[in-house]
Amino acid sequence: MIDFELIRHRAEARKGGAAALRALLPPLPDYNRLRATSDDRILSEMTRRVFYSGFAWKVVDNKWPGFEEAFSGFDPALLNITPDDYWHALMSDSRIIRNAAKIMSVRANAAFVRSLEKEAGSAGVFFADWPADDQVGLLDLLAKRASRLGGLAGQRFLRAIGCDCFIVTSDVLACLRHAGIPLSSSGTSKKDRHLIQQAFAAWSRQTGLTLTHLSRIASCTVDSPDGR
Repeated sequence: MIDFELIRHRAEARKGGAAALRALLPPLPDYNRLRATSDDRILSEMTRRVFYSGFAWKVVDNKWPGFEEAFSGFDPALLNITPDDYWHALMSDSRIIRNAAKIMSVRANAAFVRSLEKEAGSAGVFFADWPADDQVGLLDLLAKRASRLGGLAGQRFLRAIGCDCFIVTSDVLACLRHAGIPLSSSGTSKKDRHLIQQAFAAWSRQTGLTLTHLSRIASCTVDSPDGR
């Protein structure tokens, strides 16, 4: 595995220098803010990430005030007791994107958020207290217990709520392979996920950088539009 400084220098060269690269880095993780985040905001972000998948993000963002209204402010306790008729009506609600499977994922994820509240006091506390060195385990949990939050949707959800995490886009995979990480052709197997986690953990110890910044820098070493 190559030294991360070589990756950083490559990213700086592609993006126009160190200052230009720094300007592309996302905000640092904020676990205090995450612990204080209410369950309705966690469910709202889950829903946004679910609907981003397969739709233009701008379309979803433009309709988001309508989503907030239609889903009753994403109150998990309220959504857990709404009858079937409530969800059926949403299928024809013009305030939102009328995708039946994604609409029903909100119902499932409301129940998931409620279960986290019972386990940890709130979903924000649950995510903030998850061991920082086990992102793979947290992603597996999202894939199994949440609805439609596997893969990149789950990774981007964690980043959005303030967790320190890597996002394995195609350009990040290309960087990891170039760095000598022996990934499979898909890069998505259980073994791959653990190799990726180990690589980013090693680079974090080496550089003192967060996983969030490491993966964003890695994404900038390849000229691809999907690095975030």
